[in-house]
Amino acid sequence: MTTIIGNFVAYEGEHCETTAMGNLLQHMDIQLSEPMLFGLGQGLGFIYWDSKGMEFPFIGGRIKTDALSANLANRIGLTVNTLETSSVDKAWKNVRLCIEKGTPVALKLDSYYLDYFTNKVHFAGHYAVMYGFDDEFAYMADTRQQGGLVKTQLTSLAAARNAKGPMSSRNRSFTIEAIEKLPPLIPAIRKALSNNAHDYLNPPIRNIGNKGIVKMSKEILKWPSRSNNFEHDLCLTALLMERAGTGGALFRNLFRDFLRECADQLEETRIEQAHRMFSEIAPLWVNVSNLIDRAGRTGDQQELVQASALLLDIADKERSAMELLL
Repeated sequence: MTTIIGNFVAYEGEHCETTAMGNLLQHMDIQLSEPMLFGLGQGLGFIYWDSKGMEFPFIGGRIKTDALSANLANRIGLTVNTLETSSVDKAWKNVRLCIEKGTPVALKLDSYYLDYFTNKVHFAGHYAVMYGFDDEFAYMADTRQQGGLVKTQLTSLAAARNAKGPMSSRNRSFTIEAIEKLPPLIPAIRKALSNNAHDYLNPPIRNIGNKGIVKMSKEILKWPSRSNNFEHDLCLTALLMERAGTGGALFRNLFRDFLRECADQLEETRIEQAHRMFSEIAPLWVNVSNLIDRAGRTGDQQELVQASALLLDIADKERSAMELLL
């Protein structure tokens, strides 16, 4: 038996969490651009994550998983119903009941287990929306890069939902309660801009936010001794920075485009200035990932020296831009 939400249309996005939120909102006939979803979610950040148990450091360009959706809901007055459980059977029942009521449901997943992912890397902070199922498959809406409307075996979905490890949750699913219209966006935009800037500039630890970029500029010089598989580790890091649902330039393209929309609506000089600065910053992140990729392919450590210097320049530029938005 097949159960499909008949009027479901995929939201086209680059980044998984904003695409998931876009799918849920679009199903309620609420249309916001992906940069606006990312910005209202106070999504821009940075993390240099390394620990003894990790094979190689993780570079992230956004705030922590789940926080973006929570921020977005808070900014525009959405009620998000979130369920978690350690029971695989109960987790499936939670989702099945939503679909049978005609409500698409967002799932948090380890993308490694999903049939339609060709690049098999464990990442338990991936989001997609489920809009149907049959006896064998779950029907999913994912990012444009992953194919938009896709399907995965129910057994694969169960494994992806129940995965353990960094960024995982206990079979997390969530839906949004229907609203007729959005509140005025300008107050929400102002609050999101100032909150995102404050959090970015005042991280709780030194490997997050602006301080994290400075830390990476030092740590990147140690990567040759940190890696057991230099080419694999560096080329994968560069790929994840640029193409793993970041929208390019480690989420800076999305934030730049959010600032463009903000400048158009608010017509304020400081936001216009910040937009121009992020228009210059975004290509610099592409340069960093290219340098890391070339270092991996060639073994030339001078590429990492250049990347280190470029990261310090980026940190200065981003700090100045975010100070304008406080």
